Amino acid sequence: MTITRIDAEARWSDVVIHNQTLYYTGVPENLDADAFEQTANTLAQIDAVLARQGSDKTHILDATIFLANADDFAAMNKAWDTWVVAGHAPVRCTVQATLMKPQYKVEIKIIAAV
Repeated sequence: MTITRIDAEARWSDVVIHNQTLYYTGVPENLDADAFEQTANTLAQIDAVLARQGSDKTHILDATIFLANADDFAAMNKAWDTWVVAGHAPVRCTVQATLMKPQYKVEIKIIAAV
């Protein structure tokens, strides 16, 4: 059984790959931005992570989106709808949650084939 951990630290790894399946959680880098921009930033990170592993967003199997404020649902969806490829949308769940940094408006966890 091979498990690849990329940029592993004491508490987490940036990416874990097992059985040609990639696991990743992204948080925004633009902490002063609104929910739309934070979502777009996090989705761009997902694109980059997948590209480094020879995959892309059409291979995402599952996405869980955590929103700090349910009022940001429309803004998050606007960014998501611009980004997701028609006919290749993954299973998706969106929940409201208290995120660990007050500046975070969104956090996105994905599972993708690589």
